[in-house]
Amino acid sequence: MDRLRKNWDRVWKALKDSDQRRYLSPAVYAQYQVTLPLMRRYIHGDMIDLGCGDMPFKRLLVNQVNLYHSLDLWPYSDEVTYVGDISDMRMIPPERYDSAICMEVLEHVPHPFRAVREIYRILRPSGVAILSVPHLSRLHDEPYDYFRFTIYGLRQILQDVGFLIINIYTRGSLFSFLGHQLSTLLLSALWPIPGLRQVAWVLNKWLITYLCYNIDRVCDPSGLFALGYVAVVQKPDSCVELVAE
Repeated sequence: MDRLRKNWDRVWKALKDSDQRRYLSPAVYAQYQVTLPLMRRYIHGDMIDLGCGDMPFKRLLVNQVNLYHSLDLWPYSDEVTYVGDISDMRMIPPERYDSAICMEVLEHVPHPFRAVREIYRILRPSGVAILSVPHLSRLHDEPYDYFRFTIYGLRQILQDVGFLIINIYTRGSLFSFLGHQLSTLLLSALWPIPGLRQVAWVLNKWLITYLCYNIDRVCDPSGLFALGYVAVVQKPDSCVELVAE
């Protein structure tokens, strides 16, 4: 299992700056399909990527914002602007950013309410945040894996802090969750083997990623078995209020 985990990390890193990364699994593909159009629409001005990891969205956003900053507790590189805890961002002054993204981070935070409150604090009035959280997920990044969210729990946390909820979108469903496990096993097992790597990639893209993603769209349009959720929220401003499509 440790070997497969290390191989999966190799696959993930190998595709860091590639558009092909979205086809790694139906779960990853669902994330891009839902989240990227929202980022294109709402992320602007001075922005910060919270819990940035290896910053997969930086290349896609840097040309549409004035400033791209990032924060992580365990940074992957020296490019990270802030090293710190999202639940205590005292190094960042209040109302510093126009927009923020926080992708698959809150489940790894012992006190997610504090983290959301800090996001609220560092946003300017009328500032927008896009947050992604899991509902179905295997244990990962142990032992720092604390929570799963329903749409109702996520909405409650966001409203309690004071955010206006523009919309909460369902991301993937049961087949995307199961397909992600198959993608992980297939690519982790065959990626180190020249020749089989390419075969595995094609099979994974068409028979797992696309297939599972589209089955979910047909079989679970209501999101009963949602893989996760993407919320778009706004810090109130008496002059500006965004409206969802």
